[in-house]
Amino acid sequence: MTAIKHALQRDIFTPNDERLLGIVNVCKAGKKKKNCFLCATVTTERPIQVKVVKVKKSDKGDFYKRQLAWELRDLTEVDAKDASKENPEFDLHFEKVYRWVASSAAEKNSFISCIWKLNQRYLRKKVEFVNVSAQLLEELPKAEESVPSGESQSVAGGDEDALDDYQELSTREEQDIESMMEMCEYAISNAEAFTEQLSRELHVLDGANIQSIMASEKQVNILMQLLDEALAEVDTIEGKLSSYEEMLQSVKDQMDQISQSNRLIQISNTNNCKLLDEIHFLVNYMDLSKGHIRALQEGDLSSPKGIEACINASEALLQCMNVALRPGHEKLAAVKQQLLLFCELRDTFARRLTNHLNNVFVHQGHDQSSTLSQHTAELTLPKHSPLHRDLLHYAKLMEWLKNTHREKYEGLSRTYVDYMSRLYEREIKDFFEVAKIKMAGTSKEAKGKFATLPRKESALKQETESLHGSSGKLTGSTSSLNKLTVQGSNSRRSQSSSLLDMGNMSASDLDVADRTKFDKIFEQVLSELEPLCLAEQDFISKFFKLQQQHPTVMPPLAQPETEESDGTMLSKMPPQAEHRHSLSSEKDLVRPMMNKIFQSIETELNSLIALGDKIDSFNSLYMLVKMSHHVWTAENVDPASYLSTTLGNVLVTVKRNFDKCISGQIRQMEEVKISKKSKVGILPFVTGFEEFAELAETIFRNAERRGDLDKAYVKLIRAVFMNVEKVANESQKTPRDVVMMENFHHIFSTLSRLKISCLDAERREAKHKYTDHLQSYVINSLGQPLEKLNHFFEGVEARVAQGVREEEVSYQLAFNKQELRKVIKEYPGKEVKKGLDNLYKKVDKHLCEEESLLQVVWHSMQDEFIRQYKHFEGLIGRCYPGSGITMEFTIQDMLEYFSSIAQSH
Repeated sequence: MTAIKHALQRDIFTPNDERLLGIVNVCKAGKKKKNCFLCATVTTERPIQVKVVKVKKSDKGDFYKRQLAWELRDLTEVDAKDASKENPEFDLHFEKVYRWVASSAAEKNSFISCIWKLNQRYLRKKVEFVNVSAQLLEELPKAEESVPSGESQSVAGGDEDALDDYQELSTREEQDIESMMEMCEYAISNAEAFTEQLSRELHVLDGANIQSIMASEKQVNILMQLLDEALAEVDTIEGKLSSYEEMLQSVKDQMDQISQSNRLIQISNTNNCKLLDEIHFLVNYMDLSKGHIRALQEGDLSSPKGIEACINASEALLQCMNVALRPGHEKLAAVKQQLLLFCELRDTFARRLTNHLNNVFVHQGHDQSSTLSQHTAELTLPKHSPLHRDLLHYAKLMEWLKNTHREKYEGLSRTYVDYMSRLYEREIKDFFEVAKIKMAGTSKEAKGKFATLPRKESALKQETESLHGSSGKLTGSTSSLNKLTVQGSNSRRSQSSSLLDMGNMSASDLDVADRTKFDKIFEQVLSELEPLCLAEQDFISKFFKLQQQHPTVMPPLAQPETEESDGTMLSKMPPQAEHRHSLSSEKDLVRPMMNKIFQSIETELNSLIALGDKIDSFNSLYMLVKMSHHVWTAENVDPASYLSTTLGNVLVTVKRNFDKCISGQIRQMEEVKISKKSKVGILPFVTGFEEFAELAETIFRNAERRGDLDKAYVKLIRAVFMNVEKVANESQKTPRDVVMMENFHHIFSTLSRLKISCLDAERREAKHKYTDHLQSYVINSLGQPLEKLNHFFEGVEARVAQGVREEEVSYQLAFNKQELRKVIKEYPGKEVKKGLDNLYKKVDKHLCEEESLLQVVWHSMQDEFIRQYKHFEGLIGRCYPGSGITMEFTIQDMLEYFSSIAQSH
């Protein structure tokens, strides 16, 4: 084992600056494998590291190789398995448990003892030893524990010598031993003689050492004397140091007294500075100048300079009252007195300001009401900009009153709203009265009703009530227009106009100038209301300090969600409605104030809209476009304004009237009755749709609510299509194909001319229906002039269809050549021309003059006649070959017949 230990030290650990202190030959428990060695090592350089290294002999030679290494500080437990019996097994607990079996119990005990000593020396007993005999765990000598840290190196060296059973000789030691052995030739052959010689030489050296020590006694005595003198000198120096220390202690005490005095002086100075700061603070922030006091008590609130002085004084007073007093200030008598003075000044000025503004409201109201008479004859609203301009001088004072006396501020707000609501109510009612008179002037019947309207409010209220659905004269006088009858083509225009009527006044009684006049009146009303409401809302926000700050998300538009007459939901205005920001309570005050001031606007607008709708149902188109435009404009200016909300609510009413207008036209289409004695021609509701579309396209050009018109177009055109077919099926005088052909041709011409993009599909459908029924009418009519010839060739085609060969048809008894010549002789040229002439007259009776389709139909009949002629000739050529049978007239003859008949009529 010693040789193995020496080899491991030389080959493995010395190159790594490590020393081998313990070794054991082991194998893993429960496995039959080659043995290996566990080595306990320490590094030769600081810091010292203690390791357990697993070394294994190489399979390809006699050298050893390092396989695994563990730090000793990672070892948590050593288990010897049995402390009372000799057992070669033991466990080492690192990151996991390693189970080993030593080659002998003695080697195991020696290795565990080495591990224990290294643990005691370097790890301070961190490793736990289990089932280990107490004899192995010997304590280190107490002298070692008492060694100072400075001597630890030498102790460590001795310990390591004690731990190390074998220490390799250095090179110099090896050379000395070799030289000494060379001097004695018998050192190897006679070891005893060599030993005796070494002993004799050692005794000689010991004697020389003793003599040398005895010879140096004198120097030792001299050294001891010098040491005694040095000790005496040290005592002298210590005495002087003690005296110096006493002097320094005295100086220290004096310096402590001086420092304490300076600290007290500094504290006093700091307190005086803080007191001076407090005095400056109170004087600077709680002192109101005499000029400000005089302005608050006696300042002139009617002049601009006096108002400016009062504003400055009120701001100074508010600043003094809002000063954040520090703890203890409120206990000072001067501060209490000053605060009491501020409260008295605040109450006095608030009372003066409230009384003055109340007087201003009253005086301005009288001055404003005196100017109302000049606006009664014109469709204009009085301007309140002078009143707003004068009152805005007090805006900062109102803000001061809002911050100091909330009750007085709210009282002034209520006073202003009450006064302005009465003023605006008179102005708006007079304004709408003039508008109704001017609007009613567009109709003779309405003019008789409204030209002598009284100016009193009670009379206006009664008239407004009558316009909202009562059984008044206006409604009763127009109720007879609901009855629709068709008497002839000469009255078609008046019939179509009454079809468009909504049960109020006939559209034929109004011309374009009347509608334009109504449009201008309605636009004038909205144009007057818009700046009035915006100016008043802007003034309220500025005067009462209720300005709204624009939120980051656009507030929703004022258009609410409504239902159309068919129950479908109208699309909401832009989706920003889903992102509404809640406004503060002060901002929410603007809307109720505006609602109370202008509480009559929405009612008056609805009354005006009802009147316009009764005068002419087409007015709902004008009102829808104008109202939509003004709502859009108001929302661009301020989406949350009172104007945009109110106009949005009124727009809902206008849209409902528009829907009722469309529904009424559809209902009247369904109720139309045709005459049984006269031809139908162009149906009145077809002409009515044309007039509606022409007018709507003019009104809705570049309008914001084009989508509503497109929906109405689709509803109307589907109703027109359905009712045209209904009338065609019920027609007795005029053939169904003629009714369909003429009316769908008219619809197609109208849609092509107006170029309504949303009705492109209907335009194509109308063209298709017109073409189909034209072809059907032509085919059905052409069977009459050559009736027998048609029947003959139909029989020929039937035989061919039954399987008879074409060249064998002539052998059929009913269709032989003689029968064919007989039928052909019945239709000479004159008979054909006569038949065509009768056909032309019948077609002329069927068709109406408005569409001018006679020549179109006649030309289509000519083409169809030629096609049938060629078909007949083809059948003769195939079924009667070589017979030489031909028609009595040629294609050129037919062309001349058609041309001469058309020219003669």
